Amino acid sequence: MNVLYSSTRSKNETVTASQAILKGLADDGGLFVPNIIPEFTCKMDELCDMSYQEVAYEVMKLYLTDFTEEELKYCIQKAYDSKFDTDEIAPVRKAEGAYYLELFHGSTIAFKDMALSILPYLLTTAAKKNCVKNEIVILTATSGDTGKAALAGFSDVDGTKIIVFYPKHGVSPIQEKQMVTQKGANTYVVGIEGNFDDAQNGVKEMFRNKQLEEKMLASGYQFSSANSINIGRLVPQIVYYVYAYTRLLKQGELSNGEKINVAVPTGNFGNILAAYYAKNMGLPIDKLICASNENKVLFDFFQTGSYDRNRTFILTSSPSMDILISSNLERLIYKIAGDDADTCASLMKALSEKGSYTITNDMKERLCDFTGGFAKEKETFRVIRELYHKTGYVIDTHTAVAASVYEQYKAKTQDTNKTIIASTASPYKFTRSVMNAIDEKYDKMGDFQLVDLLSELAGTRVPDAIEEIRTAPVLHDTLCSKDKMQETVEKILDLK
Repeated sequence: MNVLYSSTRSKNETVTASQAILKGLADDGGLFVPNIIPEFTCKMDELCDMSYQEVAYEVMKLYLTDFTEEELKYCIQKAYDSKFDTDEIAPVRKAEGAYYLELFHGSTIAFKDMALSILPYLLTTAAKKNCVKNEIVILTATSGDTGKAALAGFSDVDGTKIIVFYPKHGVSPIQEKQMVTQKGANTYVVGIEGNFDDAQNGVKEMFRNKQLEEKMLASGYQFSSANSINIGRLVPQIVYYVYAYTRLLKQGELSNGEKINVAVPTGNFGNILAAYYAKNMGLPIDKLICASNENKVLFDFFQTGSYDRNRTFILTSSPSMDILISSNLERLIYKIAGDDADTCASLMKALSEKGSYTITNDMKERLCDFTGGFAKEKETFRVIRELYHKTGYVIDTHTAVAASVYEQYKAKTQDTNKTIIASTASPYKFTRSVMNAIDEKYDKMGDFQLVDLLSELAGTRVPDAIEEIRTAPVLHDTLCSKDKMQETVEKILDLK
């Protein structure tokens, strides 16, 4: 079966998987969605004895149908290799009655590695398939993790340049150090005076700017995206939910067909959307628990059916979730609207112009797979502290948000389904917040002193990603205001 992709905002443009990956964003500003969510061709018990790479192929081949077996297996093998510090790629750790799916064993110690390790290979393969001669410019906004993972993935990849914008005062010290020390002649990192939504809006505006597109083409460039708006980011994320289920099945923690819940710390919505796609493919998931921090725009949406970004933006200890415009939610809106692009386009126009929209009652009823919750800072810190003192297991702030919301959900519903919590970042990436949660006395220590102490307390090795930046020189120090982002890009690319 050949899966094609169209925009969430119109049916006028239909493209192959490789074309969707290359473009990143549809011409009308919508996101590419598959014309059908395929069902698994392998049974869960058949996947149990497969490696992560083999499971990845069985899942991704169903979506990327214009890639040959040889092409797709090449991309998978290049992506999921020794850059991950565990052979399992995404191990599952049981603690306090929940199963933590550790998605942070890649080269930048965050879940974005799971998709951004393969995207450069998917993208360059797609370029060859479509006879693209232009140099591809990856243009990305980050709330902290996407940026470093994309920079690492695309560093010195032939035929590409990558430009990352991040909120100068909205990422952790470790996140910023990871980005500004990134090597690679084709890498550019820019801090903006603004928040993540400002950075993301600026990037989207550049994608939609036809004059800029013409300038780019005249200079031999074309844009693509490494953000989760790219379908080449979303499809690889489906894999780890399937893999986690089959590991628990193999270990005897689940019986075949037994339903699970999935709790995901959610900002831009791509990670939990991947779990929703997995459920629609046939993975036995019952509830999708959408966990927010104090920027609880998604929680309010699931409660009321109204999405409203007109609110105070709060900086929290889980900065990758400090987001008020969840781009990937558009793909879910399209789905619950019955694949009605006109309805989706109308709602996205309202969001752009008024900052809010309200879905119909019929659409709200189709959200029954989801439940939402949010955790305040004190709850996030409490979960980290208590889990450490009870088990010795240390989680980061984003994972703790999901663990807290799962706790609330379980107390409220008495739901006894086994639950996978997406552990989206290593505690070493947010060391100060994590150590403060364990005991405030640590706050006076330096960042790398805290790293060493965390290693001692948790009994885990300091990740290479952290060791590498201890003494690494700053290579990127460009700053700009949010209204100068395009000017900055034109300067970097020397556009005439």
